[in-house]
Order: sequence, then structure tokens, then C-alpha cells
Amino acid sequence: MSATNIILIGFMGSGKSSAGRILAKKTNKQFLDTDAMIESSEGISISEIFATKGEAYFREKEAETVVWLKTNCKNAVISTGGGMLVHCEALVDVGNIIYLHVPFKTIIERMSKDELEKRPLFKDPIAAEMMHKERDEIYERKSNHIIDASVDLETVVSKLVSLGL
Repeated sequence: MSATNIILIGFMGSGKSSAGRILAKKTNKQFLDTDAMIESSEGISISEIFATKGEAYFREKEAETVVWLKTNCKNAVISTGGGMLVHCEALVDVGNIIYLHVPFKTIIERMSKDELEKRPLFKDPIAAEMMHKERDEIYERKSNHIIDASVDLETVVSKLVSLGL
């Protein structure tokens, strides 16, 4: 295995964190979740950041996180927030970008009502679906690899391991 970072991108609920944790264990890499990093540094949840400080503030924190990753992180599996690559171009300089593609309908089916309510950008399902379509095009264009993540988690991780990154 090389010392290159593996960066998992995809829409909210695409399985980036779940697949990332397992992939990190299988490849002896460190696992980092950018949303968890931001929550830890801010002391509040992402939904609370959106509610109290706004999306622009959150995007600033994502950009700061990308700078930190680029400077300090090697040989890790990094799960990103759904909009990180959209708003932080520099993420492409941090490692291999792998898009976990999941159709919008599948994401909705996978997530419980509680999970959907915790995610600020799902408050308007029609807007969320439009965002999925817009981001899908960006993810495809900016990724090094695309994985069909609409299948079970074990299969997703096997596909990731088979990339040999």
C-alpha cells in the first residue's frame, strides 16, 4: 500500500463513513471523518452549526479542514461531508478521490426519519434531490474512481480494496 490518502466523496447517506471505517481497518490506514473533525473542534453537531452559525461558516470550517489534511495527513482513509469537494477545490490535492455513487431514491430508502431530520439539507426533499443531481455531475468529473455504492457495504468495501490504493 502506498502512503497516499483515499478520499471518499458522495452525497449525504452514501455510506462514506461506514465504508471508510472498514476500509481503513483492512488497509492499515488511519480513518478520519471530516464532519466529525469539525463537530469536535466546534463542540456542536453539524446541524447545530448550520442552525446557529449558518452554512457559510460551516463551509469555512470545511476549507480549513482541507488545508489541515493537505499539510498533516498521509496514508489515511478520509470520509468527507457531502459538499466538501463541491466547495473546496483543494481537496483534489489531498489524495485519490473515490466517488461512492448511490441513486437519490436509494439514499432516502436507506435513511431513517431521524437520520433525515438530522441532516439540514434534507429539510426540503425536492431541493435535496436537485442538489444530488448537481453534485453527481461534479463528483463524477472530479473523482479518480467511481464505485457503485448502492449495493451492500461488504461489496462496496471489496470494490474499494480491489482498487489497490
